[in-house]
This record gives sequence, structure tokens and C-alpha cells, in this order.
Amino acid sequence: MAARTAAKASARERLLEAADELFYSEGIQTVGIDRVIEHAGVAKASLYNTFRSKEGLVCAYLELRFARRRDLVARTMTRFRAPREQVLGVFDALGETFTDPRYNGCAFARATSEAPENSAIRKVAEDYRAWIRDLFAGLLTASGYADPDTLARQLLLLYDGAAQSASLDHDPSAATTARAAASVLLDTAPLTTATRTA
Repeated sequence: MAARTAAKASARERLLEAADELFYSEGIQTVGIDRVIEHAGVAKASLYNTFRSKEGLVCAYLELRFARRRDLVARTMTRFRAPREQVLGVFDALGETFTDPRYNGCAFARATSEAPENSAIRKVAEDYRAWIRDLFAGLLTASGYADPDTLARQLLLLYDGAAQSASLDHDPSAATTARAAASVLLDTAPLTTATRTA
């Protein structure tokens, strides 16, 4: 008897993959829960037993995207040694997402725009945003910049702008443009006294 080459995906995995495909391409309000269940090929009870609600499924879908983005950024940053270059590497990782023919803008911005103000969905998006901001701030601190928090917020604006441009203008080179602007910003930002005299 031939060995099974791949184990069948669990109901949770199938629901997440269906949610990722449908919510990202069409939006969380447009896609009903029955459609996700049908696309995943699972029983309705599987969804409610695993995620409790559509909101729970949307949060899990965003957490999956968050984990994938963290992994992509971590892999990309290993190509650079200096923290300043790692900052610019974050834009390289972003650019990789733009080359995907299914790229449809920032999943977190899209989901947040469709979610109620007090939704758990917004919390997942806020956690993602805080992670990017903190990543920039940590690398900028390690690079010796005098005001890493302000500079991190400025870089986040470039990051967001690139994502919008790539989506709205169908411009996969937006990350390269944002990276160049980030490099200029880093070149002109003040360093701490200790860094300047080192």
C-alpha cells in the first residue's frame, strides 16, 4: 500500500485558507460565512467550534497574515548586517508582497475600514501596526538616531504610502521608491552625540 504523500489539512487550516483567499480578494463584509464554509468544504459546526464567530475567523485570518509578514521581514533582514540597512530591508520585504499578482492592498487597512469601532478586528490591526512601528524604532535606536520614535512614524508613513500606491496605482515599484525616500530620510536625520563622535 502506497504511503500517503500529504496529510489532509485540518478543518481549521481549510477555513483559514478559504478566509484568506476570499476576505482578502473580496472584503470581509462582502463574503458571508456560508461562502467561506462552502469554499473550505467543512461543516458549519467546524467554524463555530473553532472560531466561535465570523469576527473570530476574521481575527484569525489577520493573525495569519501578520505571522506571514513577520516571517517575511525576518527572512529579508538576514541579508543585512547593520540596523540602518535592515530598516531599508523592511521596504524590500514589502516590495516582495507587491509582486504577487493577487496583491490587493493592505489586508489590515481593508479589514479595519469594514469593522465596527469596538471590534476585535481593530485590535489585531493595531497590534500589527505597533509591531512595524516598534521594529523601525528598535532598529533606529540601534543605529544611533537621536529621535527614533519620530523617525519610525515617518518611515511608517512611507511604508503605508507604498502599500496604497502599489494597490491603487498598480505600481509594484512603489516599495523601491519608498525605500529611496527612506534612505534620504535616514541620511538627513540627526544622530545622537555619541554616534556622531564615534
